[in-house]
Amino acid sequence: MDLKSRYLGIELANPIMVGACPLGTNVQTVRDLEAAGASAIVLPSLFEEEIMAAARGELAMESMGAGFAEASSYLPNPEGYHIGPDQYLDHLKAVKDAVSIPVIGSLNGTSVGGWTRYSEKMEEAGADALELNAYLLPFDPNDSGAEIEQRTLDIVKAVKGAVSIPVAVKLSPFFSSIPNMAKRLEEAGADGLVVFNRFYQPDLDIETLDVVPNLRLSTADELRLRLRWLAVLSAQLGLSLSATGGVHSAVDVIKAVMCGAHSVQLVSALLIHGPDHIGRLLEAVDFWLTDHEYSSLEQMQGSMSLAKVEKPEAFARANYMKMLDSWEL
Repeated sequence: MDLKSRYLGIELANPIMVGACPLGTNVQTVRDLEAAGASAIVLPSLFEEEIMAAARGELAMESMGAGFAEASSYLPNPEGYHIGPDQYLDHLKAVKDAVSIPVIGSLNGTSVGGWTRYSEKMEEAGADALELNAYLLPFDPNDSGAEIEQRTLDIVKAVKGAVSIPVAVKLSPFFSSIPNMAKRLEEAGADGLVVFNRFYQPDLDIETLDVVPNLRLSTADELRLRLRWLAVLSAQLGLSLSATGGVHSAVDVIKAVMCGAHSVQLVSALLIHGPDHIGRLLEAVDFWLTDHEYSSLEQMQGSMSLAKVEKPEAFARANYMKMLDSWEL
């Protein structure tokens, strides 16, 4: 079965990528992920705060793990994550030398500044593409939605002006109009969207009166939000789309691709089951496609988008009423 897909203009052997997480900090682990069948890997994010602190000479070798997009505390030897911007670039080069699959660098920031120039350094270090994670939580009531959106657009424009490799934007699900924001990102030069960022919520310790981290891995239930917007966006835009958050099984992979995803990014499933889980997923996807008489993954891609599904209203408001009516007391 032909499982090839194209994401950001890059041909992938299959749609299953490794998302940004601590698994990407160890070169041998990356080799293991490639051997298990991963078609590409997104390295953990390099953060604006780290870059700017290093530029001021104030970086005290803070752990990159504190801001990973997924579960840094689930892995041993946290001392191994204590690297700064220069070490990040060295690690990117080492990973590129160690594997043949595409390696995607990741930048996390909230404003345009000197840190965006590291996109050039990542390209020079060998990154095949970049993933921008504009992880912004607005607290100031004077910050309008339009201003928040413009900051993200400005970051994309700045990075696209600095590099020639493809750039994907890891999108938040909290924009008031996701299709409009996606369209504007495409107009700003983005080559793809990653749907969606997972915002981690702090918890409270009522005895110590502290705000404490409370990290939870994703579940398959989270995929439903991604499926709706993949179906909507793939029907209206020419961007590459990647699903992240909630992909655990072969059925999840198939659903995401049917809704228009060109790739899916695994993190939580790999932290739970290990690299070999990729091979099991690929085998199951291959079996399903063969059993349903598909000739390739591409034939299935986008078959359940808003433009092709028999009842597009099922993705919209009308379906909400049907779901409520379906509940039986």
